[in-house]
Amino acid sequence: MDTKSSRTAFSIGQPVVYPQQGLGIVQAIRERMKDGQSIRYYAIYLEQADMTLLIPVDRAREMGVRSIVSKDEAMKAINSMSGRAESLPADWKLRYQRNQDLIRTGTIGAIAKVVQSLYHRSKVKELPVQERKLYENALELLIDESCYALKKDKDEISNLILSKLEK
Repeated sequence: MDTKSSRTAFSIGQPVVYPQQGLGIVQAIRERMKDGQSIRYYAIYLEQADMTLLIPVDRAREMGVRSIVSKDEAMKAINSMSGRAESLPADWKLRYQRNQDLIRTGTIGAIAKVVQSLYHRSKVKELPVQERKLYENALELLIDESCYALKKDKDEISNLILSKLEK
């Protein structure tokens, strides 16, 4: 096995973010045989969904798995929601696709943008079911990572986010 493929970016016990799924903990690094080759996988436990994902070590970054953001990055994302929300397409399908694409990037800033835009949209007109679910999912992703980064509980982070959205 060459040294490049034997390196890992994440260690056992490390919290990570998996786009669209949220916060998880690297529980193990496992090897499995696939097509006659030994492939290393991160076993990432996602408490929110109560499931473990196996992500190939060599493809983890490409798939968007990343470390938890710093305290400063979390606050920057939360504070960014105080400003004026970007204008969104009137067609909910176009809005939904745009917001899905933002969430897929996996960055906390993009997730904060989705929360902000859908929150403000919901104040103008009730969100369609799929958009409401997308909003709730994005909000949960933002809260979970921010709780971990800022070392605060969910209620405190939820109240902080709501206060920024209301400005």
